[in-house]
Amino acid sequence: MRISAKADYAVRAALELAVAGEDTSVKAEVIAGAQGIPHKFLEGILGDLRRGGLVASQRGGKGGYRLARPADTISIAEVIRVVDGPLVSVRGVRPPELSYCGPAESLLPLWIAVRANVRKILGEVTLAEVAAAKLPGDVLGLAEDPEAWTNP
Repeated sequence: MRISAKADYAVRAALELAVAGEDTSVKAEVIAGAQGIPHKFLEGILGDLRRGGLVASQRGGKGGYRLARPADTISIAEVIRVVDGPLVSVRGVRPPELSYCGPAESLLPLWIAVRANVRKILGEVTLAEVAAAKLPGDVLGLAEDPEAWTNP
């Protein structure tokens, strides 16, 4: 699976908003500086997050961005979907829309299983958990496997 720069930046920006609190607006420049994200790119991402209903914006001297919902109700999957679309696709197609024949026929359940596992992790972990460094035990268990850190 590949996590795009846009998705990575979107999650990092949302995490900055999560730690700022529900009532605090944060300027894009502050988020960009804190996370090393190009400001212009971040503005587009924040616009996507706003249109996706995850971020609210306020204009003016005390303006900026804040989460539109509590951080414990926003999953990492939601953030990624807003900026990048489906979590898993094959050649730009969602797995249930695919069909294979012959020896490739069992690829479809394989792709569905991959999607289910990606959803399980990213769909169940919230911004609040990541911001507080309190990942669920099953996620930590997977990350503690030394093989998870090596590239084949």
